[in-house]
Amino acid sequence: MTKDSEPETSESLKTFGAVLKALRDEAGLTQEQFAPRVRYSATYVAKMEQGRRFPPKELIPRTEEVLGAPAARVLGAAYRTLTRKVGLASWFLRWAGIEEEAVTLLTYECAVIPGLLQPEPYIRAVFDRYLPHISEEQYEQQVVARLARQRLLKDRPNTAFCFIVEQALLERYFGGREVTAALLDHLLEQQCRRNVEIQIMPLRQEDHSGFEGPMCLAETADHRWVGYIEAHDSSVLITEPKAVSAMCQRYGKLRSQALSPQDTTSLLEQMRGAL
Repeated sequence: MTKDSEPETSESLKTFGAVLKALRDEAGLTQEQFAPRVRYSATYVAKMEQGRRFPPKELIPRTEEVLGAPAARVLGAAYRTLTRKVGLASWFLRWAGIEEEAVTLLTYECAVIPGLLQPEPYIRAVFDRYLPHISEEQYEQQVVARLARQRLLKDRPNTAFCFIVEQALLERYFGGREVTAALLDHLLEQQCRRNVEIQIMPLRQEDHSGFEGPMCLAETADHRWVGYIEAHDSSVLITEPKAVSAMCQRYGKLRSQALSPQDTTSLLEQMRGAL
């Protein structure tokens, strides 16, 4: 277990920003001229060029429309060098590496929506409330890192991602009504992915096996299982077979106690309609 919560810095993100700026300058465009042509704000472009925002994948084809195919190829090459580990706390990095290679990833959460399922407004609501307060640079790095991690859901279509989330987390309206609306929309979107399964644990469930708290389980490429738990800027990676087996049993029980994915989708749609 470790407690070093300082995020990693990202030279690759800064390099991407420098490449974007150089290509824009070469075309003789200011940020204010370039931004609307790629359908982002000038502020957003500035932050990408400063290495403070992870660039959306859509930026590459939009850049081709504005700067041409050669520039887009250069920018695309820079994009492929970016790492998902930018800004991740050092105590999380070992699990992040396992997460990237897992063939099955199981998550139960009762404190906050799992990071892989958080839309950007929710992520920002989380870090707005983080104590002790962090610098603006750290804030942006960690937002970038969390958004980048979510590429796993797209980039690993053969990995099975299963999430069990307490209904209370959705009823709380964390961050306000607009953040909750964005969250519900995002969960419904992710539920449509063939490799993603979301189940809600209802508010009232007398037979509940999650009383020991949040947990994650990963099946590795060689079909071993490892467990992971974290709280208050610390974490534990669990590899002892007996302990991991107990976690697998608890997770299996939780899946049987939660709403089915179909019933979960219906509940999410009802909650979204009620906002």
